[in-house]
Amino acid sequence: MSEILKEAEKSVIRMQEFDPTTLARESELGTGLNFSQVVSPANKLIGFYKQISIKALGDLPDPILNQIRTQADADFSKFSQILDFVPDQQNPASVRQSFIDQIIAAYDPAFQKLYPFISYSASVSVDFQRMENEARALVQSVKDRADELMSELDKNKEQANQILEDVRKVAAEQGVSQQAIYFKEENEEHTTQAEEWRQITLKAAWALGIYAFLSIFFHKIPWLEPKNTMQAIQLVTSKFLIFGVFSYMLFLSAKNYLNHKHNAIVNKHRQNALMTFKALADAAKVDENKEIILAYASSCIFSPQETGYSKGGGVNSGTNKSIIELMPKAMVKLDGQSG
Repeated sequence: MSEILKEAEKSVIRMQEFDPTTLARESELGTGLNFSQVVSPANKLIGFYKQISIKALGDLPDPILNQIRTQADADFSKFSQILDFVPDQQNPASVRQSFIDQIIAAYDPAFQKLYPFISYSASVSVDFQRMENEARALVQSVKDRADELMSELDKNKEQANQILEDVRKVAAEQGVSQQAIYFKEENEEHTTQAEEWRQITLKAAWALGIYAFLSIFFHKIPWLEPKNTMQAIQLVTSKFLIFGVFSYMLFLSAKNYLNHKHNAIVNKHRQNALMTFKALADAAKVDENKEIILAYASSCIFSPQETGYSKGGGVNSGTNKSIIELMPKAMVKLDGQSG
């Protein structure tokens, strides 16, 4: 930056930043000699200088910069005369009036000398202002978009964390609870088989009842009526044989129905044991309690159980044995923690 440019910028900035109200000096000079009349024309002159863009001065050649600096210094000297004015002099009223006239008349010559540069400065400043506004708008747009993206990322992060947590929960349950699907399938299969055998049992019972009722009248059928004792024995024997076959079929059907119903209920119990094991194990804070819960769940799965349709043995003994086996381990761990 050249020295002339620095001086020109300094002179113009000094004019732009000058406060015209300081020229009035009403409190110092009173009503008779104050310069309140120059505040308005001085403000007009300062406003004219404010139209000069400091950024545009760098594009001007040194002779023009020197001309602008000279004009700005000349106008500022008029302000300095008023600020330095003292009433203790010969004919202060005449001096005061000459200063006022100079300020009032300062605008026209300043305009004549500076308006070409102000026009150029205005065009450049408009471009600078437009580019600055566009840049600010672009920066604000980028900032808004960045804030929007950050908000979306935070939201997606929360959703991702929630999904991850759900996946972890599902993965944690996969080891035990999800195995219940096998017992569910067995339960459904045995339930279907039990219903089929129930229908067969009902039909066999009806057939046996109908046969028993009709057999009462077999001897009255002409071609079945016994003629002697031997034929009577044969008729009774055949009736008992047929009745025995029907009874055996009814017994087998009922047994199959009870077996399938028993297996369906047992597998349902096993499914429920696995489905509730995770929740019960999580509720048990102490590892020893979790082992006891595991023992009960294992007993429900692997030990024979009574359902009312079929009886199994050794249920309580197996469970009690598992608990008794766990008690020494729990006592040892508790002693170790207390020690």
